[in-house]
Amino acid sequence: MGYRREDHFFRSRGLRCAAWLYRPTDAESPPLVLMAHGFGAERVFGLEPFAERFAERGMAVFVFDYRCFGGSRGLPRDLVNPFRHLNDWKAALAYARGLAGIDAERMALWGSSFSGGHVLVTAARDGGVTAVVSQVPFVDGAATARLLGWRYTRQALGHALRDLARLLTFREPHRVPLVGEPGSFAVMNTPECLPGYLALVPPGHPFRNACPARVLLEAIPYRPTAYAGRVSCPVLVVMAERDTLIKPADVERMVRRLPRGELLRLPAGHFDVYRGEAFERVVRAETDFLARELGL
Repeated sequence: MGYRREDHFFRSRGLRCAAWLYRPTDAESPPLVLMAHGFGAERVFGLEPFAERFAERGMAVFVFDYRCFGGSRGLPRDLVNPFRHLNDWKAALAYARGLAGIDAERMALWGSSFSGGHVLVTAARDGGVTAVVSQVPFVDGAATARLLGWRYTRQALGHALRDLARLLTFREPHRVPLVGEPGSFAVMNTPECLPGYLALVPPGHPFRNACPARVLLEAIPYRPTAYAGRVSCPVLVVMAERDTLIKPADVERMVRRLPRGELLRLPAGHFDVYRGEAFERVVRAETDFLARELGL
């Protein structure tokens, strides 16, 4: 099925957020899939191939950038905050439900990595979501901190406190790298992170590998797994069995809490789902799941 892509803008807490709407050309009142990316990422970092496949199956797809990222407004730039992101998801869902020519009764959420947790929280809070895809999801900040170890956590807290001090004194943020080599300090520094993340950035895109360090403190108490039991709709969870950022056992525990959860296990790493054979397997499974649950 053909589709066209439209530019859209909506407001979250008074700031303009940028989005694309993929609208199937031959579908009358199609269902919609709402999408946003993971930690520090923009919609151009590998979300287009997923959106295109969903649109070709007859779904409208709404892909947005968080405040402070990509085409969206907000300062400081590259500010990662799970609780701000959740407000953006809420605002995007409200806007999408008001789109002309869209079936507002058939809405699905799709998130990956950090946003794989956001979609669980959003669905639990909203109650009107039809289906959820949670891909290689961030499920428990404290569990992730334990996985990365005490030395990492001690360094992270030091950077976060330094950034908070700068915030309180109205200075520019103290930033830390998003991804780095093992042994260097970065938010994500396991062996797969630097090559996997940078492979998502389009050639020539003005990407700054840094974010305000305060997120290192804010992410620890963030526990999407605590909301799993309140998600009443069907949820497809994609788990990477060789994930070095999110412990597969933590994902499995979260899935067991879901009233209507399905688990797809992949013999892959955290970043493998965006390309190659792993992408093809994932996108087929996700497309089939969404088409079934959205009534296509």
